[in-house]
Amino acid sequence: MDEDSRYEAVRSRDGRFDGAFFFAVETTGIYCRPSCPAVTPKRRNVRFFPTAAAAQGSGFRACRRCRPDSVPGSAEWNVRADAVGRAVRLIADGVVDREGVAGLAARLGYSARQVQRQLTAELGAGPVALARAQRAHTARVLLRTTDLPITEIAFASGFASVRQFNDTVREVYAATPTEVRAAAPRSRGARRAASGAGIPLRLAYRGPYQAAAVFDQLAREAVPGVEEVSGTPGDRTYRRTLRLPYGTALAAVGERPRRPGTAGGTHPGGWLDARLHLTDPRDLTTAVQRLRRLFDLDADPYAVDERLATDPVLAPLVAARPGLRSPGAADPLEPAVLALVGVAGAAELVLRHGKALDAPCGSLTHLFPEPAALAGAEPGGPLGALAAALADGTVRLDPGADRDDAARALLALPGLDPAVVATVRVRALGDPDVAPPGVDAPDTWRPWRSYAVQHLRVAGNARATGEPG
Repeated sequence: MDEDSRYEAVRSRDGRFDGAFFFAVETTGIYCRPSCPAVTPKRRNVRFFPTAAAAQGSGFRACRRCRPDSVPGSAEWNVRADAVGRAVRLIADGVVDREGVAGLAARLGYSARQVQRQLTAELGAGPVALARAQRAHTARVLLRTTDLPITEIAFASGFASVRQFNDTVREVYAATPTEVRAAAPRSRGARRAASGAGIPLRLAYRGPYQAAAVFDQLAREAVPGVEEVSGTPGDRTYRRTLRLPYGTALAAVGERPRRPGTAGGTHPGGWLDARLHLTDPRDLTTAVQRLRRLFDLDADPYAVDERLATDPVLAPLVAARPGLRSPGAADPLEPAVLALVGVAGAAELVLRHGKALDAPCGSLTHLFPEPAALAGAEPGGPLGALAAALADGTVRLDPGADRDDAARALLALPGLDPAVVATVRVRALGDPDVAPPGVDAPDTWRPWRSYAVQHLRVAGNARATGEPG
């Protein structure tokens, strides 16, 4: 999009572009998402930025009405397979906070200077600025939804010092941390109650979202002890355990999509209600990103549907389920294990090799086994070979892994056939353009073959259960 097209999106409050770019108003010093409901500024006063971090780096503060720091992630960086896309996914997973820029560069196979140059050229901000913007958003969530002491929130958000935390919050939100907390629409007592019940979150998405299909799939694949889906269709809750860098978590996500008012603009999407119980609040950002990948919340359904609707086979399926998602994985090992041994086999492995929770919660009793714990589960077999390769780093399936390199490494392992590798590539690596063996997927479906296959599967399952196909 050129700048005139971006301004038209702002003028029409087009939520399809929330997260794709941001605009700032020089006369107010504030930056917004395209769908901001405020009065449209004059064109001569508007500047455009590819990221919130770039807008913050130019001295603009986040709008208090549209909260541009909480939009869905950019679909472009979510699907791209190059170094910039991989870097953005790693930063979102908290790698810079935990390992620094040097750790990020090492994972990407570049020098820190090369990473800085590439990110700044494409995103208008380097890795430190991108991580800083993310820390500010995490801090705001904790300030508004918990009663944690402000000092604890500073370090839980990833800041190196309380002073750095205070300065960043003041710059980004034009308010002190205490003022951000006081402006939250709940009392101190309510925050304390919310803290005891976990951290409430809104997991934003763009465009239409077919929650039923996602929850159907999660229910079919739920591994006992680690996951469960309860409730009636349309109002189900998905719950699971998470193993995170600093501790563990229990996560709950509701099926019923929530939508803001859409008067005066194009439907901007909505959010899924979620709640996180963390043993260490430093894991908040990482936990949120893993849920976003699992529910495929950073996808661009407009681009996917536009391409697939041109195919005569897929057109009626797209019309029936606009915004169908291709679920990912909260733990990259899980889809590989399910592809190899099925749900029942995975449940047995959880009981034998998964770590039991210190405080079980209903049917959630264990964490999914770590690769090292599974490496000896099937010596010489496909599962053992895969687990050992993940444990020693021969195969990488983290958010910054190179998809082609990972696929080649997986195919080199004994017993892993192309069908299993295709599953891992779609679910663990978030590849939007995978055609499993045996599926006739023409090039006209590119670059969204994973979504095309998902449409065929969901339609087939619907017909099998007597639902409208």
